[in-house]
Amino acid sequence: MTRFTVNGRPADVDAPPDKPLLWVLREDLGLVGTKYGCGIAACGACTVLVDGQAVRSCVTPVSEVAGKRVSTIEGLAEEGPQAAVAQAVQRAWIEAQVPQCGYCQPGFITAATALLAQNRAPTEAEIEAALTNLCRCGTYPAMRVALRRAVELTQKGQG
Repeated sequence: MTRFTVNGRPADVDAPPDKPLLWVLREDLGLVGTKYGCGIAACGACTVLVDGQAVRSCVTPVSEVAGKRVSTIEGLAEEGPQAAVAQAVQRAWIEAQVPQCGYCQPGFITAATALLAQNRAPTEAEIEAALTNLCRCGTYPAMRVALRRAVELTQKGQG
């Protein structure tokens, strides 16, 4: 049994300790916003926050999150210290009309939230270093616009 908090609620999961967190979230907890992309931590579609840090859940054994706080796209803007930042990121994403197919967007929004929660004024180099997710639709220019807008919103305290 692995015990942790997910989106502000306690979770007790009876799963093998090496089962990837991604599959625990999707199969055992019914939280399907976190996506499977590659299974080798290369694409970032599976990004979640673990104690505020962006983590690729497809290669994170559930045993590693025991006693920790996990935030998925479903609860990102609702609880925890990153909630206001997540709201600003989501607002900016909508204003910039970022998604095309949308499949990778939960991972990008989660990674962007982690970045801005830790650094309210990242440089372009810091953004590039933090957002290593992949987008098959190539929405990178729109994401950069949205990230700059999210920075403005977080600096103004707007979500």
